[in-house]
Amino acid sequence: MEKYPETVLTKDKKGNLEVRNLVSRGHFVMYDYRDVKAFKQVEGNKKKIYLKDENGQISEYYIIPLKAGNRSLLITPEKAEEKTRKVWNEKTKKEDDLWKT
Repeated sequence: MEKYPETVLTKDKKGNLEVRNLVSRGHFVMYDYRDVKAFKQVEGNKKKIYLKDENGQISEYYIIPLKAGNRSLLITPEKAEEKTRKVWNEKTKKEDDLWKT
């Protein structure tokens, strides 16, 4: 058994020791969906998150809140985005590119 520092170890619900292992690191973009007229969140507070790792590979997920308020479900879309998306920036009141260059 390899020796790991205490700072990277955790225990699961059964008390088994586990290592928190970095899979990738990068940047992310998250947005939610809003009603056009009232600008209130729609579709049960659904969100979408894009993760970009250090190699530029992008993963995308829908974040669906579960009824237990502190839990969410990540769902991968059936088909990856083919066109470049833009998002509304409420702070600047302008559209933004999904990824800033």
